[in-house]
Amino acid sequence: MRLNHPNRGHRPPGIGRVRRGAALGLSVVALAAGASATGTAPATAHPKAAPAAAPDCSAAYRIQQKLSGGTTWSMCWRFESKSGLVLEKVSYQPPGEARPIRVLNSAKLAQIHVPYDDGSNEYNDITDYNFGAGLVNMTPAECPGGTIKTVKVPDAYNSENPNVKGLCTTTRARGHAYRMQTDSGKVYQSQGKDLLVYTVNKVSWYEYITEWRFADDGTVSMNVGATGSLSPFDYDAGDGRGWPIGKGASSYATSHNHNVFWRLDFGLDGSSKNKVEQYDSVVSPPAAGAQAPTNKTTRTPVTKELAGDAKNMRWWRVVSTTGKNKDGHPRSYEIVPGVSSKYSGRAFTRHDVYFTQYNKCEQYANNNVRQCAPRHPATVDKWVNGQALTHPVAWVNVGFHHVARDEDQQPMPMHWQGFSIAPRDVTAMNPLTPPALVGENGRPRSES
Repeated sequence: MRLNHPNRGHRPPGIGRVRRGAALGLSVVALAAGASATGTAPATAHPKAAPAAAPDCSAAYRIQQKLSGGTTWSMCWRFESKSGLVLEKVSYQPPGEARPIRVLNSAKLAQIHVPYDDGSNEYNDITDYNFGAGLVNMTPAECPGGTIKTVKVPDAYNSENPNVKGLCTTTRARGHAYRMQTDSGKVYQSQGKDLLVYTVNKVSWYEYITEWRFADDGTVSMNVGATGSLSPFDYDAGDGRGWPIGKGASSYATSHNHNVFWRLDFGLDGSSKNKVEQYDSVVSPPAAGAQAPTNKTTRTPVTKELAGDAKNMRWWRVVSTTGKNKDGHPRSYEIVPGVSSKYSGRAFTRHDVYFTQYNKCEQYANNNVRQCAPRHPATVDKWVNGQALTHPVAWVNVGFHHVARDEDQQPMPMHWQGFSIAPRDVTAMNPLTPPALVGENGRPRSES
């Protein structure tokens, strides 16, 4: 359902709901549950298809790509009016593995919270403004070398034409995957490739690119990029609340935060019964007679729900309870936070990551609009209430404080925020190891 806003008369052409100001949207891949169905159709060039495993969804809703280094990514997709793109049953099959390795049950954007520095406005772009319904058409030039799928958008702003050519899948080089020079001078190097899956959503004056990157080394990166225009109706801030844009210092564009949440439902090795661990390292001064300081890393099992804060030398991983690599080590994925400006104005934005026990009703980080049980809390911070973690869901919060600048006109250059999950012991060696080095597992051998 569309929400009316007191300032909807200020909307730009083609937008079916408006709010005063720029609702920041940063989304990319956070994927999980949602609402309505979608349709797809081919558009431009197809990336080379990978050999099919047992399909988890029909061909129209399947994304499958074998990258040049031999890694295959496969997943299902659907589209909902609030979070937009939802990725499900995400699997990774690197070279040398007999079958795909399940990574995620689902991933999606869980909120784009946009509070303004002067206290005048505060927006929830996902739940209040049906972020997904603002999906826009892309041209082939915006999806170079790839395929644009047609999405049937539920609750589309343009109800007469809900079919939008709005989902791009393509591949892109990312530079060196590795480089190693031996004592004899021989160089081993490889250039990495990523599968990219992305959409463009228009929310008021902003346009957001929600990007998911699936690398050939098993890393998944989730990013949201903001572009478009600064809102022409938010130029009344004073010093300390905004920045002068244009001639002189008469018009101050109001500063604001973009607090983006992703929801990741892990399903490592096809099981939702994963574990969570936190690691902290402490550096101590050199002991008497020692040459250097020491650094000790401590593992803390996270057995109950957690609201976590990123700190220097702190990290978390989600660990499989059913699968091990060929070295006998449990498979896991490490959460790698991106640069973030943490917003302290609301309780649910005061932590960088939350691990909650799976609850089908808990889909959005705040203003959770699902029909939950009576008095069920509406924000992720309240869901951390001591439950045991047997099916963990990760909520990752990445903030960006947007203080406008002259260069933001016109159009606004892209600014990105996001994070990654990186494989840790998913394979026994680098999945892109060249054949000549496959015997170099464990203590390195001396070169003959």
